[in-house]
Amino acid sequence: MISSFFGKTKPINNIVLASFLFLFYFTNVFFQLGDQKLNQVIPLEMMLFAVLLISVFITNQIVRTEKATESNSYAMLFFVLLIVTFSDELVIQNVLFANFFLLLAFWRILSIKSTKNVKHKIFDASLLIAIASLFYDWALAFMLLVFFVIGVYDRKTFKNWLVPLLGVGTIFILTFTVLKLKGSLNFFEDHYQFSLGLFTSKSFFQVLNIKTLIYLILTILVSIAVFIRLRNVSGGKLLLLRIVFLIFVLGTGIILFTPADASPVLLTFFPAAVFFTNYFEAMKKRRLQEALMVGFVVLACSLFAVHLN
Repeated sequence: MISSFFGKTKPINNIVLASFLFLFYFTNVFFQLGDQKLNQVIPLEMMLFAVLLISVFITNQIVRTEKATESNSYAMLFFVLLIVTFSDELVIQNVLFANFFLLLAFWRILSIKSTKNVKHKIFDASLLIAIASLFYDWALAFMLLVFFVIGVYDRKTFKNWLVPLLGVGTIFILTFTVLKLKGSLNFFEDHYQFSLGLFTSKSFFQVLNIKTLIYLILTILVSIAVFIRLRNVSGGKLLLLRIVFLIFVLGTGIILFTPADASPVLLTFFPAAVFFTNYFEAMKKRRLQEALMVGFVVLACSLFAVHLN
């Protein structure tokens, strides 16, 4: 029933997922209040929820516009289930904003495959990644994705290689100007720390907890299965999925380089949702699809309940 319902793209799907996310998000907020009063946190939490919800809808628009999946709502559903599963990570508020701008950047990057207005898309993507880095320093690592895509689609045009520098430079110059006027130039030194959790922690599990480790391994296995299935498919979608997988690899690298208390696992939800959806779509047996989907929902709700306790 769940797989059949979300196998379509209807407005009711968006309403159901928005309501589902609202319920879980504010249940989490209520249980994490502590000594704070509800009216003190509501304005900020409403804004964070709006950013998270828009991120879900952006994910849906990306996969539909760029044809990363078939026409269904599975990518949105998996994105929401991952949010519920890792609800303990939502306390890192800056990552929510960084992820929002990174999703917009990924959209521009994936749209380069049309080879139209390439320079504009490269500039926009670089600009958005630079903005994301103002919220979360390691987001700047996704500039590697921009240069990779330039090398894949239009490496012979020398100006393309300079455009990312222009995009990043534009944001940093504007930020520098504002900070100079406010007398807060120490922001750059304080913010761009690029902490190396993997090398400063005594134990590997101080950087990566068991839940995150299982999630990353599962996503890699699903990705491999998707690539094996699509190895004989036309190069367009295969190349697009390789770019999406690189997003996942960069996100995983950032998780490994970040201390456990600041783990940005949210940055990997978009590529994971894309690969889970592609794997799910390839399943021929409806009953198996339904059983797996029910299993995912139950698992996500169970982990959420464990987190609340």
